Amino acid sequence: MMIRICSLVLALTVVLAGAASAQPNEYIVGPQDVLTVTVYDQADLTGKYPVDADGTLTFPLIGRVKVGGLSLHGVEAELKKELANGYLKNPQVTVAVEQFKSQRIFVMGEVRAPGTYPLSGEMTVIEALARAGSTTNDAAEEVLIVRPAAGSSGAGPVLPNQRPDANVIRVNIRDVQSGKLSQNVLLRDGDTLVVPRAQSVYVFGQVKTPGAYAITTRGTTVLQALSLAGGVTDRGSTGRVYIVRTDAAGKQVETKVKLTDVVQPGDTLVVKERFF
Repeated sequence: MMIRICSLVLALTVVLAGAASAQPNEYIVGPQDVLTVTVYDQADLTGKYPVDADGTLTFPLIGRVKVGGLSLHGVEAELKKELANGYLKNPQVTVAVEQFKSQRIFVMGEVRAPGTYPLSGEMTVIEALARAGSTTNDAAEEVLIVRPAAGSSGAGPVLPNQRPDANVIRVNIRDVQSGKLSQNVLLRDGDTLVVPRAQSVYVFGQVKTPGAYAITTRGTTVLQALSLAGGVTDRGSTGRVYIVRTDAAGKQVETKVKLTDVVQPGDTLVVKERFF
């Protein structure tokens, strides 16, 4: 288990490191971002420029330039146009984001460092979880992305029960890890990632460590659940394992099960003593 967790953390870190170097030109510039502007063969114009609250930056020669709401390509085109207007002949301008500050996402629930994070370029679910320190051992394998409706405020995290107009996207982290890239959703400004706690099964009777155990993967078997509880004691019988499960009518029903049967969240496993 520890090796698997370490491998996941390493994989997330590698993905994050690769994403940090990406500067997609579709990124929309906003207030408080800091841009690196490079003008070819013009060292005096090349530098870092903060975007003010009104969406403008102050640039040498041309003064205030409106860049808020533009993509990086758009900022490049605007600066080229202004510089070519009587200052430079055929200026070559490139723009990158030095500091992402105008857009942000929120990560909540079973992660090691929940909080608010800047949305840096084309950030995906996996990259956001890596920034939040990855998921905890008690995390469910499904992550919810709560996306505010168009035009709504992104001032704080949004939960599904707070905004009925929000769009909720469900992402299975195990599917992403197995290569289903369609599940690795690109995040948007104001998105809230909610990592729920995995639901539990309860294991009692003749097991070494009775108690509640989180079921983090689909298809967990009776044998795997018993292993979480330390296995069966010398007095217990693997042939006398019962599940107490609540049926559709709300009644608790006890059923004998095999070790290969699949448990459900909320099940109670009871291991009974041997006959002799």
